Parts: sequence; structure tokens; C-alpha cells
Amino acid sequence: MAGKELVELAKNAVKVYLREGKKILPPEEFPEEFLKKKAGVFVSLHKVKNGQEVLRGCIGTYLPTKENIALETIENAILAATEDPRFEPLMIEELPEIIFTVYILSSPHLVKEIKELDPKKFGIIVKSLPIKYKAVRGKEVIFDGLSPEKTGILLPDLEGIDTIEDQILIACQKANIDPFSEDFLIYKFEVQKFTEK
Repeated sequence: MAGKELVELAKNAVKVYLREGKKILPPEEFPEEFLKKKAGVFVSLHKVKNGQEVLRGCIGTYLPTKENIALETIENAILAATEDPRFEPLMIEELPEIIFTVYILSSPHLVKEIKELDPKKFGIIVKSLPIKYKAVRGKEVIFDGLSPEKTGILLPDLEGIDTIEDQILIACQKANIDPFSEDFLIYKFEVQKFTEK
């Protein structure tokens, strides 16, 4: 199955980057579907501790930023291992204990009704609506424009997230959006999930 090659690519990208500080390219004989198509990709790293999988890093893009899925996977695997602000960078010695998972995201679709959601099937993206405001100090205008957009993303089928309400609240928390006082949009997406297990 082609997904196995994608997981191996993520793992090899991290191994080479940690050892040599270099980014690899996909092998020439890599499955064509991952070289010709673009998509958002998330890569998560879990470490097995006391028989339990514990998150060790997860970074991704919900829209493509690279030429193809393979390059998106390489980039996000390295970032998950070295740049996730919740964790110290991965050490090369940890690699044998790490389980890699690659998620290929479908294009996000705007949700019109909450009943369209299912936290086991769909991931969500929440985005704040920009607010126009003006900041004044004395007679001087120090800002006149739109508030920055805040975005939170949650993958589907996450342990402990069983209801639509939980999924929305946690995604809003990640985005620093108050779901009770701020307006926001919800988008849903599906994933193809490939893991080492």
C-alpha cells in the first residue's frame, strides 16, 4: 500500500535531518499519486511510554504549501520533530521509540449546520471573523484596520474527543477564540490516515 511509503518517507526525512541537518527529496520510484497531487498534510509523532502512546510532536498544513504531497510530508515531519512548541526537539536516540502517522487532508468545506459534523469522521478548522477596529491614543490613531484572523485545527478521531461540542470547544481553545463571545466559521475535512502500526 502506498501509504506505507509515505510513513517511511516521513521517518527517513526526520532521521536524515537529525543526523545531517539536510532535507531529503522523495525517491525517484516513489508512488506517483504523492508526487503529482497537492494536499494539506499533518504528521504526528507518538512515543510509547509504559505501553501507552504519548504525543511527541504534531505539525501540519490544512492547505498545501509545497509542490506535492511527498514534499509536504517531508517538511511537516521535520517540523513535527523539531519545531512543535509544546515539546523539546526530538533527539536521534528517540527515533526507535517513535511511531509516525501521516494524515492527508481533503479540501476543507464550510459547515452550514453543526449536525454536519462528526468528530470521529471529520476534522475541523475554526476561523475567527475579522473585526474592524480603530485604536486611538490621545488624538493619534495608532491602528485602523482588521483584527488578525485566529485559526484552530483539530484532526478527526482523537482520543477523548467524542462529541461535536468537545471538538468545537477544543479547536476554539487552540485558536484562542472564545466560542461564547466571538463569531467564527467552522470548516470540516476528512483525512487519509497512514501509520506504522
